[in-house]
Amino acid sequence: MSKNTLIFSKMHGLGNDYVVIDESDQEIISEEQKPELVIELCRRGFSVGADGVIFVAPATGEGDIRFRIFNADGSEAEMCGNGIRCFTKFVYDNGILRKEKILVETLGGLKTVSLSIENGKMTSCRVDMGKATFKTDQVPMDVPQDEFVDQVLSVEGEPIQMTALSVGNPHAVIFVDDAAQVDLDKFGPAIENHPAFPQRTNVHFVEVVSPQEIIMITWERGAGPTFACGTGATSCVIAGNKLEKLDGSVLVHLPGGELQIDVYQEGNELGAFMEGEAVLVFDGLMGIDI
Repeated sequence: MSKNTLIFSKMHGLGNDYVVIDESDQEIISEEQKPELVIELCRRGFSVGADGVIFVAPATGEGDIRFRIFNADGSEAEMCGNGIRCFTKFVYDNGILRKEKILVETLGGLKTVSLSIENGKMTSCRVDMGKATFKTDQVPMDVPQDEFVDQVLSVEGEPIQMTALSVGNPHAVIFVDDAAQVDLDKFGPAIENHPAFPQRTNVHFVEVVSPQEIIMITWERGAGPTFACGTGATSCVIAGNKLEKLDGSVLVHLPGGELQIDVYQEGNELGAFMEGEAVLVFDGLMGIDI
């Protein structure tokens, strides 16, 4: 192995922070080394520190470019709402792709991102998060029911009423009277790693302020407590609309800030647009063995 210089950017979306690495022209980190490097980069206090690592990769199909995201534990995720906003800003601001509407390939499907530009930089973007599925075999969730909507799952010996769905990655949504009273450190990992979720799941506790406003907290799969989760906010609002607790467009309050989620319906399916900003924290260089 030889010592090489890794060029990266540190970015965040509502405090959900990422290391972003450009592999649009060539692979820098081999597939075998990616999980180990991700774990090292994400170690807070010992390295850069982040909730995950994003790789900008060339498109392989119908998209303009490909989004890859790895959790802090080295596992690759299908999709991330805050991450795709950071990815899009990185791609546009660095001249990798200078388009105001970008079709992004993700493991969770194609996503259309519309950019707001000022003075040659992306200030915010609106992401078509696509349509959700409540089918348990697609979430996936290992239970007898075809859908697990507003049903009870035994967690740590306690009955937890939840709704499971996927917006390209799995989510468990639990509506509560007071999100501040939730023991996230207990129930977050217990639900994430519950046997009913064979690929684990993201976990969200939601307090309804009004039909157009919620407060949510998140235990993110592979990362733990996070300041924000874009796919989670999308899932919570879609679940709330399905359960008739919410109505259409909803302002979501997360520990790191706010997201606007606008729900649409196509036939019997619900989808959503997510709108928010992304921030460049700094660009950096790091010596690594590859």
